[in-house]
Amino acid sequence: MAANYNEKLLLNYVPVYVTLPLGVVNVENVFADPETVETQLKRLKEEAGIDGVMVDVWWGIIESKGPKQYDWTAYKTLFQLIARLGLKIQAIMSFHQCGGNVGDVVTIPIPKWVREVGESDPDIYYTNRRGTRDIEYLSLGVDNLPLFAGRTPVQMYSDYMGSFKENMLELIEAGAIVDIEVGLGPAGELRYPAYPQSQGWVFPGIGEFQCYDKYLKSEFKEAAAKAGHPEWDLPDNAGEYNDKAEETGFFKTNGTYVSEEGKFFLTWYSNKLIFHGDQIIGEANKIFAGLKVNLAAKVSGIHWLYNHHSHAAELTAGYYNLYERDGYRPIARMLSKHYGTLNFTCLEMKDTDNSAEALSAPQELVQMVLSKAWKEGIEVAGENALETYGTKGYNQILLNARPNGVNHNGKPKLRMYGFTYLRLSDTVFQENNFELFKKFVRKMHADQDYCGDAEKYGHEIVPLKTPNSHLTVEDIADAAQPSGAFKWDAETDMKVDG
Repeated sequence: MAANYNEKLLLNYVPVYVTLPLGVVNVENVFADPETVETQLKRLKEEAGIDGVMVDVWWGIIESKGPKQYDWTAYKTLFQLIARLGLKIQAIMSFHQCGGNVGDVVTIPIPKWVREVGESDPDIYYTNRRGTRDIEYLSLGVDNLPLFAGRTPVQMYSDYMGSFKENMLELIEAGAIVDIEVGLGPAGELRYPAYPQSQGWVFPGIGEFQCYDKYLKSEFKEAAAKAGHPEWDLPDNAGEYNDKAEETGFFKTNGTYVSEEGKFFLTWYSNKLIFHGDQIIGEANKIFAGLKVNLAAKVSGIHWLYNHHSHAAELTAGYYNLYERDGYRPIARMLSKHYGTLNFTCLEMKDTDNSAEALSAPQELVQMVLSKAWKEGIEVAGENALETYGTKGYNQILLNARPNGVNHNGKPKLRMYGFTYLRLSDTVFQENNFELFKKFVRKMHADQDYCGDAEKYGHEIVPLKTPNSHLTVEDIADAAQPSGAFKWDAETDMKVDG
């Protein structure tokens, strides 16, 4: 009987991954400190029972020498070490620069030969209205332009993923690499770089639209003319990074954002982002189809100004999300076409974590985004946004992982596919921190022992299927209809301090 009961409880198990330090393979493409990594991972596996790790695989490191000159040696050594310890790997295809975002402690730019193109043509980068360039990631305006030694960015990303597959096939087929998270923007997230700290943005600023490079500018003018409004232009009244929404013509009550011109712009801006994700995830799907891996994309948790009628910070980042328009379900719809997982963030946050002026609502945001992905029939994974070592954050993550708690009779109605903890550091191992972290993992596992067989908790990975239909503008419009969220319990039934 007990065995049977435990089998049912196992169906509530949520695997826990830990993100490796950003510079675990350094900018010189050297896996510099295997001894420390091995010691720490052994402890995490043997004492805490974690299921795996997440690793950034930096484009700026692997293809640094020149076009198609890939060097996977250091990463192979790292991955083999992880696999030998019996841990699973979530690999991020990191096509962005490391440095300039929250928590970035090392700098890894995109490849130098790519940046050299930007010296003569700075419009390859996302650009704000004042003409400031953001060099973290190539503008989606050049996705299909062969400006890089004859290749387009989409081809470069595709070739890179193809080379990754060739070089890591053994580890994929052995079941060591289980997830490929495809980087789609700054910080690896499907978004525009609307709130760059490197340009002076501070929380909770509204951010800025990033579509003023010459390529996106001309695409917008073309789209407006086609819609019969050649006089429409990109916004010139949306303020600057740290303005307040109500002080701008665009985001204020009854501002431009609710006008026909504003709606046209916001639809264009957000659709460009979704189709950018669709095209690159589509390339990943072609490459990894038939292999037993999951594809994933990361969506940013823009919880500030969520309670402002304009949702200004979400709009500038490319998420056209308002009270009467859903900005997240269209992204989930796009991912569903490719059998992808939506990876979300800020799972540890509570509404009370930030000052009232931030109009921040992470709990509602998480509820909304997870609900929409589940309604689209896709899996959801997630992570914490900021360093988390305390009871409050862990309990909030546990609530989001199983919003209606543990089902003692089998699979719960709502359950996240996995959780990734940011990030491995010495602080995690400080005595009280580590004790609490071990409890947290145990509770995520529904009070069950570590389980190395994902099939037992309903996570058998099947060969990746190819899409049976393509994403259309109509799909996005349909998914954008408001549709409510699932109900969450007030608190988790699996508290770390319960």
